[in-house]
Amino acid sequence: MKFQQKNKPIKITDIAHKLGLSGNDLDLYGNYKAKIHWDAIKKAKHNSKLGKLILVTSISPTPAGEGKTTISIGLGDAINNQLHKKTIIALREPSLGPVFGLKGGATGGGYAQVVPMEDINLHFTGDMHALTCAIDTLAALVDNYIYQNNECNLDPNSILLKRGIDVNDRTLRKIIIGQGSKFNGIERPASFAITVANELMAILCLSKDINDLKYRIGNILVGFSTTNKPIYVHDLGFEGSIAALLGDALKPNLVQTLEKTPTLIHGGPFANIAHGANSIIATNLALHLSDYVLTEAGFGADLGGQKFMDFVSDHLEKTPDAVVIVATVRALKYQHEKSTTNLANENIESLTAGFVNLKRHMHNMKRYNIPVIVLINKFDTDTDAELRTLQELIKAEGFESEIVNYHDLGSKGGIVAAQKVIDLADNNTKEIIKTYDPTDNIKAKIEK
Repeated sequence: MKFQQKNKPIKITDIAHKLGLSGNDLDLYGNYKAKIHWDAIKKAKHNSKLGKLILVTSISPTPAGEGKTTISIGLGDAINNQLHKKTIIALREPSLGPVFGLKGGATGGGYAQVVPMEDINLHFTGDMHALTCAIDTLAALVDNYIYQNNECNLDPNSILLKRGIDVNDRTLRKIIIGQGSKFNGIERPASFAITVANELMAILCLSKDINDLKYRIGNILVGFSTTNKPIYVHDLGFEGSIAALLGDALKPNLVQTLEKTPTLIHGGPFANIAHGANSIIATNLALHLSDYVLTEAGFGADLGGQKFMDFVSDHLEKTPDAVVIVATVRALKYQHEKSTTNLANENIESLTAGFVNLKRHMHNMKRYNIPVIVLINKFDTDTDAELRTLQELIKAEGFESEIVNYHDLGSKGGIVAAQKVIDLADNNTKEIIKTYDPTDNIKAKIEK
């Protein structure tokens, strides 16, 4: 918060002007937040030249912290403000559950932040609330369908849909609904899940427009009939109503960093249960409006990173031109020690032992035939010997690395790193090589 107070944001209409958008292209949510109109999105597609796409991922997440979002923001600021290249950062929306939990907010840290931080981390433009409403409306419509006539003979005990709430409330994980009077509906077991873990969040982020959204909602599997026939939302005719509830939520949100770099924050499915990337609409729009796009994938390179390369990139207008893996000395020592107690103390042995985690991630990403660079997020407790050792280990594997400190220094904390990243992206002429073919069966995909 103190960093934001020192760096007053400019009006969001001024940020939009940097991208060639006018005030008429925006739905304003105060002075510093806006949604971008569909007409503006369609107009942007007339620009056939696409920017370079840079994917930011990381080593396996640990309690020690890696700072992936902070690096994404700081790197975007460095490319935009130090190298003077037209840049957009595309990030996921925070969920209230993690914001009030151990993980905290999702707007970066220090001088590498997206603002207005408190608004984005809390209610933002209402996307999460609209999504929660859509999730619970669908659940209510299904229960009412069973209560009223149930023409499809949907078995109440087979329903797969969960209700949603954007709060960590373990008491709602397993409940019984419809208790009491017969007018309260059919009594059956039900459950809640956090909003962003719902299938509708993944659908929202994969949809290209409102018609695509409606089609995908219609293909949600609701449950099974009493004769074990699958029943989908389109069988019940609810897809139009649910899509209507998400009409505004489907529009990407425009904000800015502390250093005034345009940032699209839109959607945010978890990478452990979905694909872990911001919306397809936001990333494709960014590619049409800028020379360089920074986006991130949830969790580590083995989860969100690989899902982005194997799955998400198929829905984008281009595949990544470069991959950035974020690593820290602290997190690599934790990989060996499995405790945060002594991470502030120099320990070359633990760092070297924990390096196997980063080594695997680097080589996993290299298999995609896209250039990879490691950015080492420097902490105050890192010693020169540890940083030097880590860079030597990375170099021995045939990869480039740079030490950055965007948290404390803003965009000036990694100018050389920014230049190396865009050089990799600019000079990349290779085609991506996927880990598996989409037509492979599940067993083959796992084993490849």
